[in-house]
Amino acid sequence: MLRGLYDWTMRLADHPRALWALAIVSFVESSFFPIPPDVLMIPMILAAPRKAWLIAGVALVSSVLGGLLGYAIGAFAYDQIGQPILAALGKGDAAAAFSTKFNDFGFWAVLGAGVTPFPYKVITIMSGWTGMPIATFMATSILARGLRFFVVAALLYHFGEPVRAFIEKRFGLVATLFVVLLFGGFLLVSAL
Repeated sequence: MLRGLYDWTMRLADHPRALWALAIVSFVESSFFPIPPDVLMIPMILAAPRKAWLIAGVALVSSVLGGLLGYAIGAFAYDQIGQPILAALGKGDAAAAFSTKFNDFGFWAVLGAGVTPFPYKVITIMSGWTGMPIATFMATSILARGLRFFVVAALLYHFGEPVRAFIEKRFGLVATLFVVLLFGGFLLVSAL
């Protein structure tokens, strides 16, 4: 099943509408969708390394715009939309206690969530809910998401073919490691 998904993603990566799919996934992931854009971005860069910077740029712009939607959800619809999203991610109970300290560490919270596997949508919603200054939120989001997507793009651009060959030769191992890291990331997030 995973091999089929990998092959499908690699075919999609070379499709004329792949950038649109990446833009949509990056946008919705920043405010409510649980799957990170890396799942589509990495195979797209592996399939078309010459487009690495364009792909990273699309992911960055879409992610930051989606972050604004998350911010708006937190600012204007926290009770109706934001709180249920955070509860689904296991962060509902901690939100109230966390909100008093959030803006003191707002820059670092947005930076950390934007670069790491921590769900960025949690931070975008919390930023709006706690009233973080929009300029701080935007600047940090651009910095964090830019670092994340362009570092991945640079690594894949420079080492893409060996990485692709490794993945295709040892797909079972790579898929297992990916699932373990994904599961570990969710466990880490739920422990925070």
